[in-house]
Amino acid sequence: MSGMLYQGHFSHFAPAARLPLSKVMEQSQAVSKLLEMQSVFDALPNVMMILNQQRQLVHCNQALLELLNIDDPKLILGKRPGEILACEHACENQAGCGTTETCRTCGAAFAIISSLCGQKTSQECRISVKRGDEREALDLLITATPFVLDDQCFTIVFINNISDEKRRQVLEKIFFHDIINTAGSLRGIVELLGSSKDPHIKQELLQDLEEVADALIEEILEQRDLMSAENNELVVRRVPLEAQKLLGQVVEQFANHPAARGIVLNLSENTENITFCCDPVLLRRILGNMIKNAIEASQPGETVKLGVVQKDRQVKFWVNNPQVMPREVQLQIFKRSFSTKGSGRGVGTYSMKLLAERYLQGKVSFQVSETEGTTFWASFPIEIKE
Repeated sequence: MSGMLYQGHFSHFAPAARLPLSKVMEQSQAVSKLLEMQSVFDALPNVMMILNQQRQLVHCNQALLELLNIDDPKLILGKRPGEILACEHACENQAGCGTTETCRTCGAAFAIISSLCGQKTSQECRISVKRGDEREALDLLITATPFVLDDQCFTIVFINNISDEKRRQVLEKIFFHDIINTAGSLRGIVELLGSSKDPHIKQELLQDLEEVADALIEEILEQRDLMSAENNELVVRRVPLEAQKLLGQVVEQFANHPAARGIVLNLSENTENITFCCDPVLLRRILGNMIKNAIEASQPGETVKLGVVQKDRQVKFWVNNPQVMPREVQLQIFKRSFSTKGSGRGVGTYSMKLLAERYLQGKVSFQVSETEGTTFWASFPIEIKE
């Protein structure tokens, strides 16, 4: 078709070419023949979009306009779904939504492409959207169905927000699996304590009992704080901290973690004892997740290295494991509900980034090297900007 925009433009995934707005307007007028169905579309509680073969919007329902807080659908005609929903990756490539490297892992992109090939498809989509200065993590169920109108191919896309369902699944997994396991350990220690008569063994069991009880409380509080953080209700309490001392305490805490059996935790000799102000509870959560992820990614006999340095008026904590994170995982690592550990997981790296960047003026990032493995960084300012 002549007059295409971005014809031949580089794309990591879906075709980059799109129609100019004038052509999209013509298609929109053709689709307006469905106006007798508009009242039905508007009655639907979920967002509905009609896209052309270039994945551009030609029609939508009232639910989308209300979501975007706009009155005129012409403001979004010709845009692609990620651009409409403000996906944080949609503008990484000049050709827009569907053409970035991250789009290769997008459930919405897969569903729409399949539909344009003639197959009705449903896919879950994890997306981070920008709401002003804030990032919001959404879990969506995308259903895309092809249809033909006046010899032109379109796809109708329904979007169902399943974020609450995914959050419930995570909480169920934690409370029905992790916490029950911890409570089971607690009960086992109590039973041993009751049957033992050796005072030395009793003392060891009491220490184990205290550690398991603390772990149980910590798991519950971590989920409470994550929910508060997502609801913008989390209260930050900054106090002076010694970076090296705090990191050493977290390392000691994880030395006896079940997942750490056979894994060596090595605190770098170059670790600096920097004094700075931060919330110790939230920082422990972040560092704990960094260490836990590194431990779980490592094999028995391998070493997880840790440290903290000062650079550019920033306190930089780092955790390295020797495994090379696959590129497909790298593209999704900070998305809520994404996990390599199965369903009902996927909040560890997400919560690290949420707590550090929304509440502690920090930044969480990672580096992957074929020779050095995977290193996560958590950086925080020494001087807090009020």
